[in-house]
Amino acid sequence: MTSEAAAVSGAPDDALLDEIEAHAVALARAAGEEATRALSREIEGEYKTEAKGDRPPSDPVSEVDRAVEQTIRERVGQHFPDHDILGEEVDDHPSPDAEFVWVIDPIDGTTNFVNGFPLFAVSIGVLYRGEPVVGAVWTSTGHRLRSGVYHARRGGTLRFDDEPVDGSRASAGVKRRLSAAPGGSPGGIRQWDHRITGCAAIEGSFVAAGIFQSATFWGARIWDVAAVVTLVQAAGHEAWVRGRDGWAPLERFTAPERVKEDREPSLRDWRQPLILGTAEAATVLRERSRGPGLLRRLRLRMRRMLGRRGH
Repeated sequence: MTSEAAAVSGAPDDALLDEIEAHAVALARAAGEEATRALSREIEGEYKTEAKGDRPPSDPVSEVDRAVEQTIRERVGQHFPDHDILGEEVDDHPSPDAEFVWVIDPIDGTTNFVNGFPLFAVSIGVLYRGEPVVGAVWTSTGHRLRSGVYHARRGGTLRFDDEPVDGSRASAGVKRRLSAAPGGSPGGIRQWDHRITGCAAIEGSFVAAGIFQSATFWGARIWDVAAVVTLVQAAGHEAWVRGRDGWAPLERFTAPERVKEDREPSLRDWRQPLILGTAEAATVLRERSRGPGLLRRLRLRMRRMLGRRGH
């Protein structure tokens, strides 16, 4: 898009998106390195939700989560003072009038992280009027068998540390591909072997990179998926969200119409079923996905008792 066309449409031009992408990549990489260094020492953690009866505490958060988010907030504020910020660990709400919103998950997969299970990520997504336009996800491992940053901007190319990534990932002779299928995903799809990583950002990044054919999320929050939607779309794959009228392509994130609290809803309250995948996989999942039935809802509840995924 030229600067003139951008001015007419009100959309950000490519030069600005390039600048934002480069900054997001640098922040994600620095945050990932900080998290990696923390693994060599004792990590202090706590739980946002206390134990009740037979239910264990859930929603773990470490001092690394908070430190990483604070650092990202400070650096975004220095470079883009007119941009708003939405992060998992600070309970604030972006202005409904904000054009740009940075959506941060400082450590996605905190349960993995604090237990030393080496699958976790740092996720930074940027929205323009709710539309995903930039994504940068540092992953503890990737398709190159090392840590690095998957990144893209709207209209750009999916990259891993600046190296273009072919999201088709054709493999001769492989008849059963992989799909991320957390609790509550539809069963009976025999052409895929299902995997659960405990990290939504890794699952979405692996869909973009062609490792997974799809990933289904029934209860993801906006910080879990804002960045990976851009990655998936840049790779030529699809993102579908389910609302009152069924499944529709995800074009932008919007606040719900109402919330339980006595306040105006914001993007922080977004929480909808989401499918990421190839066109073929997304079609299969939409046809079979009617939401978790009673048995799957019970399984989801059991999983939450053992610790919510993505924390």
